[in-house]
Amino acid sequence: MITTRDKILSSVMKPTRYTGGELNAILKNPSDVDVRFGFCFPDTYEIAMSHLGLKILYHTLNEREDTYCERIFAPWTDMEEEMKKHDMKLFALESGDEVTHFDMLGFTLQYELSYSNVVNMLMLADIPVRSADRDETYPIVCGGGPCAYNAEPVADIFDFFMMGEGEEAIHEVVEEYIKWKKNGKSSKKEYLEAIADIEGIYVPSFYDVEYNDDNTVKSVIPNNTHAKSKIKKRIVKDFNMAYAPETIIVPFGEVVHDRVMLEVMRGCLRGCRFCQAGYIYRPLRERKPDRLLNIAENLLSCSGYDEISLSSLSTSDFSGLPDLTDGLLKVTEEKKIGLSLPSLRIDNFSLDLMEKVQKVRKTGITFAPEAGTQRLRDVINKNINEEDIIHSTDLLFRGGWTNVKLYFMIGLPTETIEDVCGIADLAQKVLDVYFDIPKEERANQINITVSTSSFVPKPFTAFQWAAQDSRDMLIKKQNTLKDAIKSRRIRYNWHDNKTSYLEGVFARGDRRLGEVIIRAVEKGCKFDGWGEHFDFDMWMRSFDELGINPDFYTARERSYEETLPWEHIDIGVTKEFFIRENERAKQAVTTDNCRQQCAGCGIKSFGTGVCYE
Repeated sequence: MITTRDKILSSVMKPTRYTGGELNAILKNPSDVDVRFGFCFPDTYEIAMSHLGLKILYHTLNEREDTYCERIFAPWTDMEEEMKKHDMKLFALESGDEVTHFDMLGFTLQYELSYSNVVNMLMLADIPVRSADRDETYPIVCGGGPCAYNAEPVADIFDFFMMGEGEEAIHEVVEEYIKWKKNGKSSKKEYLEAIADIEGIYVPSFYDVEYNDDNTVKSVIPNNTHAKSKIKKRIVKDFNMAYAPETIIVPFGEVVHDRVMLEVMRGCLRGCRFCQAGYIYRPLRERKPDRLLNIAENLLSCSGYDEISLSSLSTSDFSGLPDLTDGLLKVTEEKKIGLSLPSLRIDNFSLDLMEKVQKVRKTGITFAPEAGTQRLRDVINKNINEEDIIHSTDLLFRGGWTNVKLYFMIGLPTETIEDVCGIADLAQKVLDVYFDIPKEERANQINITVSTSSFVPKPFTAFQWAAQDSRDMLIKKQNTLKDAIKSRRIRYNWHDNKTSYLEGVFARGDRRLGEVIIRAVEKGCKFDGWGEHFDFDMWMRSFDELGINPDFYTARERSYEETLPWEHIDIGVTKEFFIRENERAKQAVTTDNCRQQCAGCGIKSFGTGVCYE
């Protein structure tokens, strides 16, 4: 039978975004299961299908006989137009069913600029956007991912959030749902009370937020006996034995990360003071090389991919890296499979390692000095020096690499114009390294790209109290750097300051921002992470109409005494530690990484990982 979906696919740009039916996609009869779970990714198919968390949760849920997990992605604007024209609601890829038929919808919140797509997807599904307007006849809407650690701007939209790692918690909330469903689904509140007792589950409606006269948060207080005063994140304690899918879906069309992704470890031991991921995923936990080799062989054989990528926040810190790469090379060389190693650090870069992993194909290298001067690198606790950078690039150029990308941030706390010009100086020194090598020992050409993003202070970092640079200041710094780069062999790319500004508003926002998001979507905002669709003026009008000044969330430095909107969330790293780190930053004093010396961050309370090596 030809469906409406089939009819309209010829009218859209990339039909394979909406067809489903890929190799290793899972098909079940919905009438044979107790729970239909929709994994919702608020972006396009190409972005969503590159996401490791989707692969893990999709397959672990589908291994349950009582549950059917399907994928639901944001339709691109051409598809949305066709759907509205044909009175078609948001649907799932596997069955093609409208999402109102589902029991639960789980959104992953990977970045703040996806909030408009969350709201738009609910509107396209004809599901009330606000949690308070949805009774038990509608799907339960939950969220997770890094942005859930300060979910306050979207708190009124979601029924609950899973704080931390979801591989185990997701099964517990599904099991409670089955019990509630079999007992007649008398009220949504009853289900939410049952899961509020599960560690890591945050039900926003069970908390009242009060504000001071100056608009800061006065308190966040539970209003339900099942709600905890602090919600502690979940982690997988034994990461070596953590669930890893034996199979993965192979997309029809090209996606962003079109390869096997092998998660070698989770967490980070470095403590860069700007890096939210480094803190929220603590403690660092590793998988053993033999387990990883087994996973890799399974995924390569079921997918037919010709590239494998080692995934982590800092892969060169993985203690089993030599054994793993030696083992993988036996597979990759024989089958001509490429091996890529992202997230390498400059200070433990090894040419021997790079030559091993790039025997099949040689790609470009990205290093992240983050700041142009040593003083500022010490402020952010990057713990690398100029000598490390020069030494590593010298090794690269002598090894025949020609494409080097240097990644920096501008707008970091205490940054001066001299620090900004230091980026140009450092890039020039890297170029000089290339020309200092005799012609016969280097490649014929050199491509150096300097890339800058604008610093956004994030919750649960040492800089969570910092003011964010104004847009005018960021433009001034971008122009200064542009003028300071003299060589035509150095290319400069920079990030749009308007999206960074909006990201900063929502990163540290409170519940009052939820209505702004809804208003902006009603005006047409969506796909804000995509330059061609981002409408900054429309966002500013939405703030203005609701009487909210976005500068309140970005322009001011917060005091340690202020109650932050996310203060009722416990990631294991203490507020006292972040205060100490912020004070050390002001003095440009560095802190050792976790393997060198314990800094007493508090994460040891989880009883696992690098703290107990």
